[in-house]
Amino acid sequence: MAGHSHWANIQHKKGIADAKRGRLWSKLSRLIIVAAKNGGGDPETNLKLRYAIDKAREVSMPKDNIERAIKRGTGELVGDQMEELQYEGFGPDGIAILVDVVTDNRNRTSGEVRKIFERGGGKMASAGSVSFLFDRRGLIVVPRSAIDEDSLMALAIEAGADDVKSAGDNFEVLCEPTLFAPVKNAITAKGIEPLQAEIVQIPKVPKEVNVETGKKVLKLVEALDEHDDVQNVFTDMQVTEAMLAE
Repeated sequence: MAGHSHWANIQHKKGIADAKRGRLWSKLSRLIIVAAKNGGGDPETNLKLRYAIDKAREVSMPKDNIERAIKRGTGELVGDQMEELQYEGFGPDGIAILVDVVTDNRNRTSGEVRKIFERGGGKMASAGSVSFLFDRRGLIVVPRSAIDEDSLMALAIEAGADDVKSAGDNFEVLCEPTLFAPVKNAITAKGIEPLQAEIVQIPKVPKEVNVETGKKVLKLVEALDEHDDVQNVFTDMQVTEAMLAE
């Protein structure tokens, strides 16, 4: 768990620091479009849309961009038809990989993602080959310095969380994806700024690999994440400090 969250947090920070802002906004616009298309344009009743808007606001996406994306999703503005897909595959040493994408051309995206897998020493797999190895969960990482464990536990459980776990200098709050927004809101209402707040795919049994294999997997993950249509990449690899140091 700790290794997964550590990587996810570093990946999140790296994306904000390194990616061109326009490219990041483009990815988030697609997420908003699909959410509005599937659940309507009101974030009060469409939790998926609210989540997408919150992610956009975290990286200072302009209000006008957010509103245009919502209108494209609801059909008020004309634009390419977007769809949300998930690809499954294996990386070096059989590491399981899930790739969330939003695309206007599934054939093009599928071919390009397949090539990235192959160049990185992996391969695409059929639907269901990998997804059963993960649990989709809401994850909110809170610094230990912000609140004591008992208080956080009481607060989070009352809001609907399933568990609070210790992870080094942080706490990890886990919940069902449908309860992500109320749990996060309960925490931020206490003046606590989460280090990470995401809906993620958590491996049921994280897999340990050596440092050399870990470097190859992380390189493949970064290559996938750089694709414009890719929203998230998850693996069942247990990330260690040694891998990140390399």
